[in-house]
Amino acid sequence: GLSSLSVSCRSAWGRKAALSTLSILVALLIAGQAVTIYFVYQQSGQISKLTRTSQNLQLEALQRKLPSSAKPMNKIKMAMVNTPLVMRDVAFASSVAKMDTAPASNKTEDQVKHLLLQADSRKTFPELKDNLMDNLKTLKNTMTDMDWKSFEGWMHKWLLFEMAKNPKPKERKAIPAEKG
Repeated sequence: GLSSLSVSCRSAWGRKAALSTLSILVALLIAGQAVTIYFVYQQSGQISKLTRTSQNLQLEALQRKLPSSAKPMNKIKMAMVNTPLVMRDVAFASSVAKMDTAPASNKTEDQVKHLLLQADSRKTFPELKDNLMDNLKTLKNTMTDMDWKSFEGWMHKWLLFEMAKNPKPKERKAIPAEKG
């Protein structure tokens, strides 16, 4: 009788221990999930802030690439009103620096060079002072094969565009006069 009582007590204690261990594990899992959800929520807030900042930087970069005549002056003035005094000096200094790097003239060639150099200041442009054919030979010798093929494709499209702008007049067939 006594041994069966001790066996039943042990099994009851074993069940209670297993049940309490299982309860602790479930509580730890729930706590872990709560902590994970908290950190994910925190990170999503930071991600949305980074996304907004990235979009603002992209917008500013696009605005910097625009020629100065395309920028609306009222937005620039409004931005200067809303900036702190310290930042106004920095903005003014950078705008003065940009004025120093303005294109040499209003010629299309100078404007395009200016835009390309703003995008990548490492770009270089060869001195082309000969006739068209010699200049094209010089370009071919200084470009990679892939760049030259791309340039040839562009020249072909440009030629088609020029031909479309100035179509040759159709030759009129002479209509014989009626004999009467």
